[in-house]
Amino acid sequence: MAMVGGTMMAAYLRVSMPTSPQSPTTTRRRCRNLKTSCSVNRPKIPMPPLNPKDPFLSKLASVAASSPETLLNTPKNSDTLPYLDIFDSPKLMATPAQVERSVSYNEHRPRRPPPDLPSLLLHGRIVYIGMPLVPAVTELVVAELMYLQYMDPKEPIYIYINSTGTTRDDGETVGMETEGFAIYDAMMQLKNEIHTVAVGSAIGQACLLLSAGSPGKRFMMPHAKAMIQQPRIPSSGLMPASDVLIRAKEVIINRDNLVKLLAKHTGNVSIMHRY
Repeated sequence: MAMVGGTMMAAYLRVSMPTSPQSPTTTRRRCRNLKTSCSVNRPKIPMPPLNPKDPFLSKLASVAASSPETLLNTPKNSDTLPYLDIFDSPKLMATPAQVERSVSYNEHRPRRPPPDLPSLLLHGRIVYIGMPLVPAVTELVVAELMYLQYMDPKEPIYIYINSTGTTRDDGETVGMETEGFAIYDAMMQLKNEIHTVAVGSAIGQACLLLSAGSPGKRFMMPHAKAMIQQPRIPSSGLMPASDVLIRAKEVIINRDNLVKLLAKHTGNVSIMHRY
């Protein structure tokens, strides 16, 4: 009986006793197997292409290398575009229209709004007379001439003329003859060399301005015309007869002065005998 009891006690102790500690080699082998199984079950993160000039791809590559779970746990059905939440202040790319404008226009556009057309011509030292000689045109032309002389008294000034003078094509008077003489006197006071070019027509007082250019620097386009015509008295209305007579005399004097100045600048004395 004691024999049987001792055998049973030994069997019980053999079962309940802890197993002997394993060797270090066995432990390392099991750990290695565990790591292998973990790496197999772990999903592989596709690395984005590296491009140092692209901050978006560079940021994705650094996040994928340091904390790939950030890219794996991206919430679905989110209002935010994919992967933009990893940036502190995400910025959307420009639309194709904005990109096209930035390449074709924004890189070359001026920093300030472009000026008006007379200012652009003035930058090239060009004065364009394209209207009848009314007070507003005279004011602008004289101011431009004085400004160009102030900017550089040695560079030439180019005056392009396409004007019917102080009258319109139908002969109606729109300005006083003194408008043309004002521009002429301003031209004579300039120190700059003046180049005059007729484009279209130069009639009456505009013809005088064309002839007032520097000798050898007066030009006409192939289809331009230059001519003078008999002046007309502006509408007198209910003016007294004495005022009408004064105006008539003034018109005759202005005509004679115009002819004398044309003969002086062109060297054609016969003009004085025609008028």
